[in-house]
Amino acid sequence: MEKIKVGDKLTIHCYKHNGKIHRTGDEATVLEINEEMLVCADFRTKVTEADGKSYKTRGAAVMFFYRDKWFNIIGQFKKKGLYYYCNLATPFLIDGKTIKYIDYDLDLRVFPDGGFKVFDRNEYNYHKKLMKYPDEIDRIVKEELNNLIDMKKKNIGPFQKGVVQKYYEIYENIVAEQS
Repeated sequence: MEKIKVGDKLTIHCYKHNGKIHRTGDEATVLEINEEMLVCADFRTKVTEADGKSYKTRGAAVMFFYRDKWFNIIGQFKKKGLYYYCNLATPFLIDGKTIKYIDYDLDLRVFPDGGFKVFDRNEYNYHKKLMKYPDEIDRIVKEELNNLIDMKKKNIGPFQKGVVQKYYEIYENIVAEQS
């Protein structure tokens, strides 16, 4: 396996529990990689859904993937401020130049005012039954949702003020150096 380094461009493959591709992202630039996490960013990147439909993201995003946490966190810059979109998902793995993980439906959305809401509980329950999520997966996903909410309430990690902005500035510097 080749070593991933800052400035590398990776693709993202998100799967469902049944092994089917759910969504892919064309390009994410590595900003940091360490024992705990991988941090990437993109700007108006192409996303392709399982049905083949694709679109460009609207703006800039900084993504935090973890080696031992069952979620990933995406800080999204929008007109009304910084939003977070958090996916309950397996820890990431790198396969060549691709980030891979399994998405478990539940999402935590954090708004610029600090409020948050859990989304897609019905989708989770439907897929849990359809794809026969084992009890162990169900337990881990629910526990990790609580851990994610706790991180948000304590404003630590990517939720800490200035963290996403700091990484986005690193991204802008990498892009400027590469052009």
